[in-house]
Amino acid sequence: MTDRELLLAAQEVRKNAYAPYSDFAVGAALLCEDGRVFTGCNVENHSYPAGCCAERVALFSAVAAGVRRFKAIAVTGWQRDVAGRPCMPCGICRQALSEFSYDLRVITGTPDDILTHNLQELLPFAFGM
Repeated sequence: MTDRELLLAAQEVRKNAYAPYSDFAVGAALLCEDGRVFTGCNVENHSYPAGCCAERVALFSAVAAGVRRFKAIAVTGWQRDVAGRPCMPCGICRQALSEFSYDLRVITGTPDDILTHNLQELLPFAFGM
């Protein structure tokens, strides 16, 4: 699967996000080493901590299916946030992903302007590393 295809999968699942409080819909598509892709969208709750980010929804779905090895995750929110930056995983999601793949490729941006990072670059001092 190409980076573009993974980002398009994240954009598609973003349509299912439940974000009535922030109005910030996020989608994520997690590519496993075996080629499977697990997707997730953010789910908010009136009691804020009860919600979950798209990246962790995708990760937890994959783990529930028995997967433990990952190659890349694509994350998409609005095309750019208010400061013009691409949507990136939050700190909690970075830490959760690092549990399984500290060298995970993180794909953001748009299908026409793809940006890639390494999780280790985004979370240089992950807890437990």
